Parts: sequence; structure tokens; C-alpha cells
Amino acid sequence: MPRERGAARAVALTAPAKATAAASAVLSALLLTACVTDLLPRSREPGEATPGANRATTASATVLAEYLQLLQRLVQGTPAEQAEIVAAAQRDYETAPTPSRQLRFALMLATPGHPGTDLPRAQQLLRELTANPEMLLPGERALAFLELQQIDDHLTLEAENRRLETDAVRADRERLANLNRRLQLESDENARLRKELEEARAKLDAIANIERSLNERKPSNEGRPQ
Repeated sequence: MPRERGAARAVALTAPAKATAAASAVLSALLLTACVTDLLPRSREPGEATPGANRATTASATVLAEYLQLLQRLVQGTPAEQAEIVAAAQRDYETAPTPSRQLRFALMLATPGHPGTDLPRAQQLLRELTANPEMLLPGERALAFLELQQIDDHLTLEAENRRLETDAVRADRERLANLNRRLQLESDENARLRKELEEARAKLDAIANIERSLNERKPSNEGRPQ
């Protein structure tokens, strides 16, 4: 196992500072694979690993290292290079959809920072793989489960954020609608009061006109002989 751990550390040291969540999952799976022989039942003397376990561990470490290098190329590439890498992975998968090619394509889709990112489709592909884990190498199984968990968490957070944003927008709309209703009610009330005021003013003007008319008639009546 020391050799595999050394290989895992070497791969980890080559990861760029801007490594994505998919690359982190590859590293985690690689470390798990490096220690897989500790979890296998031993039929030999302590400290003596079985040849089959060593071969499986070495194969898994090699495949995962290739995945990591491919993800590094994808993250560091130009937009044109990124498009070509994703297109090649999709073409390989559609031509011969083996579990390894499906996993590689899912990792491409799950990696952020390029136009081909498609988390829902990556989630679907990974769920298909984890439904039949025996088709993958031990390291690939660990990688598929880790990456699927990260995607599930990410999509759950996105859905929750969308729900909160929708609730916030709905609350803002309701507050605005309530404010508009209040303004409309106040406007209607002001219009009613203005109308009543105008009617009252008109009545007062009418009364004033009647009084003025009566006052104008009084002198002529008083000047007549009895």
C-alpha cells in the first residue's frame, strides 16, 4: 500500500489550485482505492497483500489518475479545447457506452466552468452507474458515489435557493399588491371626500345666493306706502 499512497500523493500535488469539485472527488476516490487492501479479507500472513487485490488497486489508481488528468485539461483548457474534450467524451460514450466511458462523460458534464456543464444529466448518468456498481472498478465505484453525492447536494441547494428566491419575489409582489390596494383605497376615499366637500360647498353657495336674494328684496318691500 505505501506505493499506492505515494502515487496518490503525487497525483494530489499535481492538481491545480482551481481544481473543481469533480477533481476533488477523484482524489478522494483515489485515496480510498489506495487503502482498499486494508478492507479486504486476508488469507495470508499479516502484511502480505494478495496479488489480486494489488492488481485491482493498481488498476483503479491508474484509471482515477487518468480521470484527474482529463479533468485538469478540461478546467485549464480554452473554450475551444473544453468543447472538444466534452465532445470527444460524448462521442466515445455514444459509440460504445461502457461503464468507464459513461463515468468519464458524467465527470465532464459535472465539471463546472465550461459551456458543456450539465449537472442534471450527469446526475442521471451517475445514478445509472451506481445502480449497477459491480460494472465498475472499486475506485470508479467510490468516485461515482462521491461525485453523485456532491451533485445531489449542489442541485438540492440550487433548488432551495430558487424556492427562497421565488418566495421572496412572491412576498415582494404581495407587499406591492397590498400597497397598491391601500393607495387605491386612499385615493378612492380622497375622491369621495372631495366630492362631498364640493357638494357641501355647492349647498352653501346655494344658501348664500338665496339669502342674498332675500336681502335684496327687503328694501323694496319696506319702501312701499301702507
